[in-house]
Amino acid sequence: MLNSHELFGFMSPETANQIMEDTFGDDKDMYKATVATIAQSRKLRPIFVQRQPRPQRNKLILESLARPGMSQAADNLLRNWLLKSQTEMLKNFLDAMGIEHEDGVVEDLPEDVTDEAVAKGIDTILEKYDKETVLVYLHAFNSMNECTWKNLDSMLQDEERLQF
Repeated sequence: MLNSHELFGFMSPETANQIMEDTFGDDKDMYKATVATIAQSRKLRPIFVQRQPRPQRNKLILESLARPGMSQAADNLLRNWLLKSQTEMLKNFLDAMGIEHEDGVVEDLPEDVTDEAVAKGIDTILEKYDKETVLVYLHAFNSMNECTWKNLDSMLQDEERLQF
């Protein structure tokens, strides 16, 4: 299982840039908070980072988010992006597994689920969505929740179709 900062290191530049562009377009507050966090970690003033052209700024942000000390910022950005930009995928995954949710958000996540349910959920979203986006979601889902499903973790490690 990869945590958030590792995900930013493994994902393609295209997917990482899509996350940044979606966040810039859908949630300016999250984007600004991420810029401020990155600026602080690099000992720069936020205005210096904000004034850079967006492609250059996003590159700096993404390079920074891949560092181990940036896990919390990476978690926040990924969680926000998944909930705002990938809601349908979240809903499809949870629906396929029979887990009740409200727009992809689960109040009480079960501590474990059957192998069959996890496989069904994975198959459902792999059929409908970009593979790399699915992988980012599955790793983030399993690493960010209080309940880590061992069977999902095993599938992410062992199944060839679930590798970056």
